[in-house]
Amino acid sequence: MVDELVLLLHALLMRHRALSIENSQLMEQLRLLVCERATLLRQVRPPSCPVPFPETFDGESSRLPEFIVQTASYMLVNENRFCNDAMKVAFLISLLIGEAEEWAVPYIEMDSPILGDYRAFLDEMKQCFGWDDDEDDDDEDEVDDY
Repeated sequence: MVDELVLLLHALLMRHRALSIENSQLMEQLRLLVCERATLLRQVRPPSCPVPFPETFDGESSRLPEFIVQTASYMLVNENRFCNDAMKVAFLISLLIGEAEEWAVPYIEMDSPILGDYRAFLDEMKQCFGWDDDEDDDDEDEVDDY
């Protein structure tokens, strides 16, 4: 009977060792899967942006400087999404509502070249919505150069 118990104990110890090895292997596989998942999620979901998404612009002249700064800042930190002037102008237009949106429609309808020129589009917005360049030239040089 003692010999049988010793054999049973030995078998249990061997089984325990095999299960421990299998458990270690499974834990390593789980670690690799978690790392792979994190990598895939970073590719699907970009990291959160430190600059908040810009507010819409309705044509109110007093809000134009704020709108331009917000959109320029957002595009700067997300420069991979706004790789050319046409993308920048399209982004600005997507945020226009009301009077400002109505102002942009004719440019879109006639496929104006200004849609591919960010600086020219900003200049047109400033002219239409009452931006006084003389007062704000120094402040806006950096934004216009983006």
